Amino acid sequence: MPQLNNIEIGAIGYGLMGLTWRPTPLPDDQTFPALKAALAAGMNFWNGGEFYGPPDSNSLTLLERYFAKYPEDASKVVLSVKGAIDPKTHRPDGSRAGIRRSLDNCLRLLNGRKKIDIFECARRDPTVPQEETFAAIQEYIDRGLVGGIGLSEVAPATIHEAVKHASIVAVEVELSLFCPDILGNGVAAACAQYDIPLVAYSPVGRGILSGTIRTPADLPPQLRSWPRFQPDVFDLNLELVKQVEQFAARKSCTPAQLAIAWTRAIARRPGMPRSIIPIPGSTRPAVIEENAGAVDVELTDEEMDEIDATLAKFEIKGERYPDGIPVNT
Repeated sequence: MPQLNNIEIGAIGYGLMGLTWRPTPLPDDQTFPALKAALAAGMNFWNGGEFYGPPDSNSLTLLERYFAKYPEDASKVVLSVKGAIDPKTHRPDGSRAGIRRSLDNCLRLLNGRKKIDIFECARRDPTVPQEETFAAIQEYIDRGLVGGIGLSEVAPATIHEAVKHASIVAVEVELSLFCPDILGNGVAAACAQYDIPLVAYSPVGRGILSGTIRTPADLPPQLRSWPRFQPDVFDLNLELVKQVEQFAARKSCTPAQLAIAWTRAIARRPGMPRSIIPIPGSTRPAVIEENAGAVDVELTDEEMDEIDATLAKFEIKGERYPDGIPVNT
């Protein structure tokens, strides 16, 4: 089983964003069964964010209520939290004061129910030296309030610099059949060089690789304005989904399971991180269980090569994020 910061976790983690990052956060009688289902399925690495929802309804407030009801689950979960985003400007703030504000707020919202096992700045702050940012997080590690430092949505140069100043326990970046960019831009290679586990967010391409999204209207409202889901490119990008569905049918699995299995199988390749942990998210227990079933989907080297050949035929249209959201920081 993979490990993060010397703690054993399941082969597939669970992304919390969809539970609260939505026009109307879901009620507890929907979110609690989802969290229970993830833990029951072995997805004990949970990935959340201070800004995944409004200040009074985000990952931390949800988890505080959940662990208040199920305190026995707190020790079973390895929790990674993204923060260090200025709540007023919505820009990265990696200053000592910004880190302290973010971590103090996260700890306040958790209310002692659960330790933060990994803390990540959601984006690198280009105005602050990394050593200042990491020194501020280290203060909380030294006090036993945080377990380790992770990186999120970073460029290769950031990883190469970061390891000079801190022990980096995880790098969280987007990776899927719909977004294989990190395999060729140096990010995955840097993680492999320093033996840093890679946490793959959006392994189902924000849902499009599930095969359940056929038109832009099927998307969650918060994603309909994103470049890759615009009407002028949507059908073009959907062609890749059709290929994924064909592969999945041959493997007797769902398209989402194939997509998740592919991210895991990348770790077998030379020059890639030996530990890749996909973190699909869902609000429905049945889908969570389906995603967890991807551990049983084995892709041979020949099948991986065949998928590579298919990917080479398609050019995904549109940027990953809307303008104004920092990427590859």
